[in-house]
Amino acid sequence: MAPDVTAATAASPATAANPGRFLRWDVLVGLLLVAVLIGGAAGSPEFATAGNLSFALGDLGEIAMIALAMTLLVVAAEVDLSVASVLGLSSALVGAMWDGGWAIETIIPLVVVIGGVCGLVNGLLVTRLGLPSLAVTIGTLALYRGLAYVVLGDRAVAEFPPGYTSLAVDDVPGTPIPYPVMLFALLAVVTGVALHATGFGRSLFAIGAQVEAAHFAGIRVKRIKLILFVVSGTVAAFAGVVYTLRYGSARADNGTGLELAVIAAVLLGGVDFDGGKGTLGGVIAGVLLIGLLRNLLMLNDVSTEIQSIVTGLLLVISVITPRLVAAARRRRRPSPSPAPPPPNS
Repeated sequence: MAPDVTAATAASPATAANPGRFLRWDVLVGLLLVAVLIGGAAGSPEFATAGNLSFALGDLGEIAMIALAMTLLVVAAEVDLSVASVLGLSSALVGAMWDGGWAIETIIPLVVVIGGVCGLVNGLLVTRLGLPSLAVTIGTLALYRGLAYVVLGDRAVAEFPPGYTSLAVDDVPGTPIPYPVMLFALLAVVTGVALHATGFGRSLFAIGAQVEAAHFAGIRVKRIKLILFVVSGTVAAFAGVVYTLRYGSARADNGTGLELAVIAAVLLGGVDFDGGKGTLGGVIAGVLLIGLLRNLLMLNDVSTEIQSIVTGLLLVISVITPRLVAAARRRRRPSPSPAPPPPNS
C-alpha cells in the first residue's frame, strides 16, 4: 500500500520539494494577502483598526469553518454544495426548538447531530449509489433549504440567551479576534495535522489523485468519503448555530449563497477541483484574502454587486491560472526520445 500512497501524494504541493516551490499558487495567494493588508492599511485609515479587523474576522467565521471540511472533500475529488442549506436548516431548527421552549444546551448538540445526518445522506448517495457528488449536493441543496422553510416558514426567531450570543460576537480579551475565529484556529490546527501529517491525509491525496490506484492499494475509499460528507454536514450545522447566535436571529434563509464563498476560498487557496492537490495553509490564505478584500471594498463604499463580481473574478482566475501554467509547462517539456530498436538476434 505504501508505494501507491507515496506516489500519489508526491504530487501534492504540501509535500513536493523542488526549486519552484516558492512559485506555488498557494504561496502566491499568501503574498497577495500580504499586499492587500499593506495596501488596505495605507489606503484606508479604518482598515487596520482593531474594531474593523474584529468585524472582518467575525464575518468570516462560518465560511472559514466550513472551508476546512470542504478542503478535505475537494482534495478527495468530491464537493458538497449543500453546506449553506444545512446551515440554513440548522438555523431554522434552532429557532423552532427555542420558540418551542427547548433548552439551548439541548438544542445545539441535537442540531449538530442532524447536520451530520444530512451529510450522511449525501455520502450514502455518492458512495453507495455511485452518483456524482456535484449532482447529489445540488439536489440536497434545494431539499435542505426547503426543509428549513417547512420547519420555520418565513418567521424569524430572536432573543436567544445573552451568554451564548456574546460568545458568538465578543472578542478574546486583549485581542481583536472573535471567539468563533479562535475556535476556527483550533479546528484548523487539527485539520492541518490530519491532512498533512497522518496516513488519513495521505489517503485523501491518493484518492483524489487516482481513485482506482487508491482502491487497489487497500484504501477504504467509500468509507473515507462517507466520513468526509458526515464531517461536512456536522461542521455546516455547527456553523449554522454560530451564525444564528452571531446575528441573534434564526431564519430559514440564513446563509443563502454562502457555499459559493466557501468554494471560492478553497479553490483560490490552491486546492485542485479535480482532487489530489492542495494545502490547508493556502485555503486559510484564500479565506482571509476574500474576506479582507471585501471588507476593504466595503470601507470604500463599493457596492455589494461589485464585491460579488470581484469574488467571482478571483474564483475564475484561481481555476484558470494553474491550468494555464500547467499547460505551458507541458509544452516546454521536451518530448521523450524514441526507444532504440532492439538488437538483431
